[in-house]
Amino acid sequence: MTLPYSYLTGLTCSACQQVFEADRLQTYCPKCSAPLLVNYDLEAVKNSVSKAEISARQSSMWRWHELLPVRDSQNVICLGEGDTPLLAAPHLGHTVGLAELWVKDESQNPTGTFKARGMAAAISRAFELGVTQVIVPTAGNAGGALAAYAARVGIQARVYMPTDTPVSNQVETLMYGAEVIKVDGLISDAARKAQADSQTGPWFDLSTFKEPYRMEGKKIMGYELAEFFEWQLPDVIIYPTGGGTGLVGMWKAFGELEQLGWLDNKRKPRMVVVQAEGCAPVVAAYQQGMQTCEFWQNAATIASGLRVPKSFADRLILTTLQESGGCAVAVSDQEIERAWAAMASTEGIFAAPEGAATHAALKKLVRSEWITPDEKVVLFNTGSGIKYIDTYLSSGISKSA
Repeated sequence: MTLPYSYLTGLTCSACQQVFEADRLQTYCPKCSAPLLVNYDLEAVKNSVSKAEISARQSSMWRWHELLPVRDSQNVICLGEGDTPLLAAPHLGHTVGLAELWVKDESQNPTGTFKARGMAAAISRAFELGVTQVIVPTAGNAGGALAAYAARVGIQARVYMPTDTPVSNQVETLMYGAEVIKVDGLISDAARKAQADSQTGPWFDLSTFKEPYRMEGKKIMGYELAEFFEWQLPDVIIYPTGGGTGLVGMWKAFGELEQLGWLDNKRKPRMVVVQAEGCAPVVAAYQQGMQTCEFWQNAATIASGLRVPKSFADRLILTTLQESGGCAVAVSDQEIERAWAAMASTEGIFAAPEGAATHAALKKLVRSEWITPDEKVVLFNTGSGIKYIDTYLSSGISKSA
């Protein structure tokens, strides 16, 4: 008997729990305007494949295909995404008094950021469902990733980005053959333009959480963490959060792992949201005990991926913090700059400023004793600092840690 490539069963609204058919093109719940979550027959997965079998497969995100949404392997669009290194960071750990500090280095994905994971899953599934034209609003890196995977499969791509998006992101997206539309303002302004165009034309909108499958690619980061730590999870995960797909996706992955019975214990990490002080809607909502975020006015930060005034999945992000016993931390651009230099000069990791923000947040959490010296902590560097050279040159960052 031939086993299914994917055990996808359907989609569920994250708010009202209405069920949606998976083999039709879906966006988000029309009743609740809430993201849809992807479901799998986990009992069947458990009976058909072992974690040891998955570990023995050829390296890529698609080793976990039973738990990804593409039904036919011929529809997988792969550029080698996933299986990024988890690097020990003993020097940074020593400076804050931690014995076990790790950095999950997503800069080694195709297109240089973790966005490749989400777009690999979303473009593959869109292609499988017959989509020929895709659009996305972006702060920079999502646009490049969308353009790359669309180019790989011959789908037409249009990318909307703020006029002050880093030049490297603009050039990258154009080189992949996508149409680039610059919009005055923030990613929220770009999103409004993209949404308007998607409603009047043949374009399918792949905005964060406005289709179900980008999060599925990001969740595999959680599976990889569990596998690396021999099916136990770290105590704390510190994650730079704009749209929040990675944070919510990993929390979903940990729940799936628990249902599969693949975790050696049931302890899950405390999830930490990191944002910039100049754009911290999740931090403000967390501090006020709110279930959703207010739109952040006049958002500004050198970490362009964190300049998201309000995530479409704000409720899911805040629920993840509550369920995990986590927290939300804001750091200044000056703290990001110092952490950026420290990660490069002490560990050889030229992080994106968003990734550097996690180290800045770590120092605050250790000082406040929210993190204790005996805990195992993972920082997420979501992209390569090389993509932010123009930001670096204009920031006046000191090269001393």
